[in-house]
Amino acid sequence: MLAIIGGSGLTQLSNLEVTRREVIRTPYGEPSGALTFGRIGCQDVVFLARHGYGHTIPPHRVNYRANIWALAQDAKADGIISVASVGGIRPDLSPGTVIAPDQILDYTWGRHATYHEGGDRQVVHIDFTEPYDGALRRRLLEAAATAGEAAVDGAVYATTQGPRLETIAEINRLERDGADVVGMTGMPEASLARELEIPYAAICVVANWAAGRGDSAHRIAFDAIEKTLQLSLARVRRTLEHLCAEPR
Repeated sequence: MLAIIGGSGLTQLSNLEVTRREVIRTPYGEPSGALTFGRIGCQDVVFLARHGYGHTIPPHRVNYRANIWALAQDAKADGIISVASVGGIRPDLSPGTVIAPDQILDYTWGRHATYHEGGDRQVVHIDFTEPYDGALRRRLLEAAATAGEAAVDGAVYATTQGPRLETIAEINRLERDGADVVGMTGMPEASLARELEIPYAAICVVANWAAGRGDSAHRIAFDAIEKTLQLSLARVRRTLEHLCAEPR
């Protein structure tokens, strides 16, 4: 069972042959919505819209613990693919670019970021040197190549709190810190998956230039983001189709 978490612009998978939907309740509350089960090609798939199926949950309010728990423990997924939209900081990562990031910078705060919060339980430390699963990343990149879709191998994903976008000064700081793209949902999703020992990788679409870059030098044009997302997410869907084309 492969789990796919859809981000902004991807609240459903048109290429998913749906077999059932299931409402799940976890020890950490309810996930963002019902789990949608089905098949893509030869692969059993479970899909969850990160922001809810009506895109009503802002990034800082997403119940990341419930989402990852439901996919890993209830749906028994053996891998999670995150689909997310990001802003481009690095000069070559222009709108429309598809990326499989390999590193994360975390600037979020106040989110429930672990299943191990102490109290009467022992604190658990995880190795997070490589935040994304290497084998799952390679499968994603190979699927993109097979689909004829260009995908950038590796980028540093800076996760900010949201839901507002960043200032120019904040983007300048992120760039100095080594960030290539900026988004709002990369953490704690990735670390929670690592705590549950489930392989996790991301495929990101650059929806716009980050503040102060390219045509976002003075303001970000939201009307252009939607068009870019729809075109680029079609490429992501084709990549996922090829990822699921052959049984593992």
